[in-house]
Amino acid sequence: MQVEDNACPAVIHAYKHRSSSHRTLPHGSEKVVTLSKTREKVEVDDIEYCPECNSSHLQEDYERGELVCADCGLVVSENLIDPGQEWRGFDAEQNERRARTGAPATYTVHDKGLSTEISWKNVDIYGKSVPARNKPQLYRMRKWQKRLRAANAIERNLMVALASIERTSSNMALPKNVREEAAVIYRKAAAKDLIRGRSIEGVVAASIYAASRQLNFPRAIEEVARASRVGRKEIGRNYRTLVRELRLSLLPTTPQNYISRFCSELNLGTEVEAKALDILKEVEEHSSTVGKGPTGIAAAAIYIAAILNGKKRTQEEIANISGVTEVTLRNRFKDITNTLHLGAEL
Repeated sequence: MQVEDNACPAVIHAYKHRSSSHRTLPHGSEKVVTLSKTREKVEVDDIEYCPECNSSHLQEDYERGELVCADCGLVVSENLIDPGQEWRGFDAEQNERRARTGAPATYTVHDKGLSTEISWKNVDIYGKSVPARNKPQLYRMRKWQKRLRAANAIERNLMVALASIERTSSNMALPKNVREEAAVIYRKAAAKDLIRGRSIEGVVAASIYAASRQLNFPRAIEEVARASRVGRKEIGRNYRTLVRELRLSLLPTTPQNYISRFCSELNLGTEVEAKALDILKEVEEHSSTVGKGPTGIAAAAIYIAAILNGKKRTQEEIANISGVTEVTLRNRFKDITNTLHLGAEL
């Protein structure tokens, strides 16, 4: 097969090395890539097809620095540049010391973590102590740096609110993605001027409640109220405002959403959790708990499952964990046992 005179340089180079450039990639060292064409100068990132078999399955071998066709083995290009880091770290401390980039942007900080901060340590870039005559200047620089990070009222509001989101979420042991979502919801509320006339703590608590429901980490409104020290009615009122004004699409929570967490906090095993889920499935078939609170139903199902598996917990323990009263727990217990005819077994 001959190559036309007007063929691109990369194709000519590939044909010249055709007889000695067929390689087989070691398993696990390749990366499948999809490339794009160009008409003039051909770069590695611009090659899409193998000039030998016209296949688009091209693989990058970073150990040899070659671009190889996965079908016929032709080395299409060589001397690839690895865009990754040039250093290695063998533990977390070494990785942090050698890394030259900062933390990723986050919505949980009012400036998204993109501003600088002057350390409280009175040392220079070389780690030497700052002379006493320069310490007042460093103090003033640090003070003005803090002030400039929140230059207007909106940023100061965000500083207070996002710190409150972090504190309340930490008290509730919520994961990072829920905190990020709560910060996004609060930012949207601030942009629509929904904070005016409402307390920051109330909107923060409502944002956390909405974020936990949106990401399928539901928490009872009583739990949010205890962690944030905001009244239940105020949280509910602000939550309804956020849902209406921001058009949040939130599905109703179900008792199944609470079973795993309640069982974990009560130190009950997976067999109790599985039995509680089976009880809830049977109850749903009879539609006997329609209109009842999901936390009360979940608490009653766990109470029954624990008794049936010989790992009984007191009503007070389960009521404290689930955030319902013992009266509610007993009422839901009666509803479920009457529906499933479990009186003889209990």
